[in-house]
Amino acid sequence: MKRQDNSKLAAVSVCLLLCLVVAGLSLSLTNWEVSAAPEGKITGTVKLDGTAPHMKGIDMSKDPWCVKQHANDPAHLELVVVGKDNGLGNVVLYISEGLSGDALNAKPTAVPVFDQKNCLYTPHVLAMDVGQEFKVETSDQTAHNIHPEPNPLTGNIPWNQSQPPGAPPVTKSWKAVEMIHVKCNIHPWMSGYFAVVKGPYAITGEDGSYTIENVPPGSYTVTAWQETYGNQTAKVTVAGGQSAKADFTFKAK
Repeated sequence: MKRQDNSKLAAVSVCLLLCLVVAGLSLSLTNWEVSAAPEGKITGTVKLDGTAPHMKGIDMSKDPWCVKQHANDPAHLELVVVGKDNGLGNVVLYISEGLSGDALNAKPTAVPVFDQKNCLYTPHVLAMDVGQEFKVETSDQTAHNIHPEPNPLTGNIPWNQSQPPGAPPVTKSWKAVEMIHVKCNIHPWMSGYFAVVKGPYAITGEDGSYTIENVPPGSYTVTAWQETYGNQTAKVTVAGGQSAKADFTFKAK
C-alpha cells in the first residue's frame, strides 16, 4: 500500500509540475504578444496657404571664395522653402504628447550630419533626438565658426567652435528639447537650426511630405514646427502596423 501511495504522490507531483510549466509558457506567450505589437507610422503633408514670400538673395562679397561657389547658382535665404503644390520644406514633425516608456526614451543609432557647404548650412534644419550624437562637418575651403545659440535655462549649453578647411568633424549632443538657432560669426548670412525633440521625428522635403517611423500603437499629439510660422498640432491615433495621417497647413504672411 505504501508503494502505491508513493506512486500516486509522484504522479500528482508530475501533473502539478506540468500544469505550472504550461501556465508559465502561456503567460510568457501572452506577454510576448503584447510587447511585440507591430509599430506603425504617421504620414502626411505640410503646405503653405497663399503666396510664398520672396527669399532675398545673399550677398557673400565678404568672402570671395564663397562668391565663386555661387557664380552660376545664386544663393538665397531659406526661411521659407516651398516646392510643388505649395509643399513646405524644412518643417520638423515630432510627437509632443502620448509617448511613454521605451518609445519615449529610445535613441536613434543614426548620426545626423550638419555640413557647411558652399558657405551655407546643409541641411538648413537638422532634426535630432535628445541625447542623440550629431556631427558638424565642413566641406569648404574657407574657415567657418559654428555657433549654436540655445537658451541655457533649458539645460542646453551654448558653444562656439571654429572649423578651418580640412578640420575634423565636431561631435555633439543636446540635453533638452529646443529649437536652437545656429550662426557663423565669420559669415553673418549663414543661419540654420538644430531641432532637438524627444522620440520619433521627421522633417519635410521640398514637396512638404513626411513620414514618422517606428510609432507604437496609441493616441498622440503631433507637432509641426517651422522657423517662420511657428507651431501647429494635430491629434492622431496609430493602430498596430498601420499608417495614420496628419496634414498641416500654414498661412502665408
